[in-house]
Amino acid sequence: MKNTYLTSHFPLFSILLFSTALAMYSQSVIITKLDDLGLYQGMMEFFSESGIKGTLLFLLLLFFFMVFSALKLISDTMVQLSLLFFSKDEEGVSLTTIRSGSWIYLIASVAALLGSTFIEVIVGVFLVATLIYFVFFVYKISDSLSALGLFGVVFFHTFFWFSFVLAISFAVLRLYNSFMASLPL
Repeated sequence: MKNTYLTSHFPLFSILLFSTALAMYSQSVIITKLDDLGLYQGMMEFFSESGIKGTLLFLLLLFFFMVFSALKLISDTMVQLSLLFFSKDEEGVSLTTIRSGSWIYLIASVAALLGSTFIEVIVGVFLVATLIYFVFFVYKISDSLSALGLFGVVFFHTFFWFSFVLAISFAVLRLYNSFMASLPL
């Protein structure tokens, strides 16, 4: 008998591993920048090197864990909304069939952890895993969709995530521009 909840902990492990990979990369970048600015030696007068690295790693891990958890929450909501709007399935069978896709992110998170010294590897692995999961998701729910419903699901997700990334990019760009404008040059 196959238990449907067997893979329920995989998203947590995936989030932890992706967060660890990004935290390790960010820690090395921050320490390098602090050393270049001459602040790292001053910090070592008050804390040990392992204490600084450990605290920085913990805080970065916590930050990235919260970001990935929020993205997972948004993603789950979008998946369920798209199924509500476009699927003929009223019993939730589609949700059960896509649950096994968590393997994709788990394998990708292990690969990202192995390549944690390169940001390009981490981001690339995440984007490829997301694309593979999206194809897996559409394939698994296609039985409960009409042709118009299939188009609606693909358009719904593409439009939402494009708008989401665009809005965040716009907000970051405005914040950066206001910061640069406020500098006395």
